[in-house]
Amino acid sequence: MNEHDEAIHEQVREKYGRVAETKKESCGCKPSSSCCGGKSKGDSPEQLAQALGYNNDELGAVPDGANMGLSCGNPFAIASLREGEVVLDLGSGGGFDVFVAGRKVGVTGRAIGVDMTPEMLSKARRNIASYNARTGLNNVEFRLGEIEHLPIADASVDAIISNCVINLSPDKLQVWKEITRVLKPGGRVSVSDIAILKPLPAAAKASMDALVGCIAGAVTLDETKSMVCAVGLTDATYECKSAVIDNMFTWSDPVFSELAGAFPAGSRLGDYVTSLSISARKPR
Repeated sequence: MNEHDEAIHEQVREKYGRVAETKKESCGCKPSSSCCGGKSKGDSPEQLAQALGYNNDELGAVPDGANMGLSCGNPFAIASLREGEVVLDLGSGGGFDVFVAGRKVGVTGRAIGVDMTPEMLSKARRNIASYNARTGLNNVEFRLGEIEHLPIADASVDAIISNCVINLSPDKLQVWKEITRVLKPGGRVSVSDIAILKPLPAAAKASMDALVGCIAGAVTLDETKSMVCAVGLTDATYECKSAVIDNMFTWSDPVFSELAGAFPAGSRLGDYVTSLSISARKPR
């Protein structure tokens, strides 16, 4: 990894380390903030999760504090997890999606989270006891690691999920290579992420707050398609949901109020970026 990439990693670790340590279940700004730094129109992380498609049954098994309002979609809508499967969450944060996945794969399955921020990892691990007590399951674990270099064995995972994380990586192609490496033949990946619809103004792209908030580091849909194809994944589908972005953000958020001047008057964030659902499969 070059110095520029490592510098990005360090800034992401620092920002999300502060997120994990704050008592508010948010990105360090407001309880209603999402990973992208914007303000949700809901009043809580739970309302944001419901707006993105998580149901009350799924949320009921999640330990208090695991849902930090860091989502930009619902990867389970296309993951179709099944009993007995091994599922891996890239950038697992406080463990929200891992705990939801754990119930879906059941007692014979396994849900694994990987995150590079020690504070997030500690928070997730502290939540395991509550999850076990609520569900009667003992099937989740969290590992420290970077998504460009997963601490996971080759061909050992049935399904991979990721929620608003890959665009934080400075080497997205390497992430897709790792996804392909750890998937079993026939295994699948289901990702909710951010994609660029048209070039961001230079001031917005240069902002580290925007990068850590999933925006400045995002790439276009065509670039994502090219990477998925390059690593040999097949049966790929892509769904853009710009309305999700417009519902999640307002210019009144502290981060975006500073950036608003970099965008043309009357612009919507959804004019520039979209929530992107990606699904693909590793050939057998």
